[in-house]
Amino acid sequence: MGSGGAGPGAAGGSLPRGRHHLSREQVRASQRIRLLEGMTAAVGERGYARTTVADVLKRARVSRETFYEHFADKQECFMSAYEHAADRILGVVSDALAARDEPVMGRLERALRAYLRELAADAAAARTFLLEIYAAGPAAAALRYRVQSRFAGVVDGLLAEDERFRALPDPEFACRMLIGGIASLVTARVALGEHATLPALSAPILAHVSTLLGH
Repeated sequence: MGSGGAGPGAAGGSLPRGRHHLSREQVRASQRIRLLEGMTAAVGERGYARTTVADVLKRARVSRETFYEHFADKQECFMSAYEHAADRILGVVSDALAARDEPVMGRLERALRAYLRELAADAAAARTFLLEIYAAGPAAAALRYRVQSRFAGVVDGLLAEDERFRALPDPEFACRMLIGGIASLVTARVALGEHATLPALSAPILAHVSTLLGH
């Protein structure tokens, strides 16, 4: 769930020194992204409970005053970072599902592989959003449930194209079970420090879905 580097003045990069021609909106957008990335990095290294606003400021290279212009407190920043990461990964998954000319299982495989690759690419970010979210309190746990429901909705929309899936006693429940199971498998590997092995989960998950559809 990490992000790539950005050039000066871009969303994730430092603003150029001295005079620049960025609008106030561009400056604020750059500051916000740097704060979200700084929160992700700090929590990935230190854990949510031990992370302070000062830790985030050090990584984001902004002032304390700037932090509080964007967020009321550490928790609000963390939850915004979580939503930002979720939106990005959901975008990756949705892009993988966009090839309408492919069969359902082919598109599911593309989406699942893309999702697992994203998590495997950044151990700190994966740990932040799969494990540390539970340390941020009930509101953060509720946010994680809402995000998981969004993912379930996307996968349900795909699987519903298959008449065998629609013929299940409760297709929506089956999809939620599938998404919950994937989340549990992924979280366990990240907790054990095995994030690099996440892509290997693709084959057994797909085999389970094929069994579910009666292949």
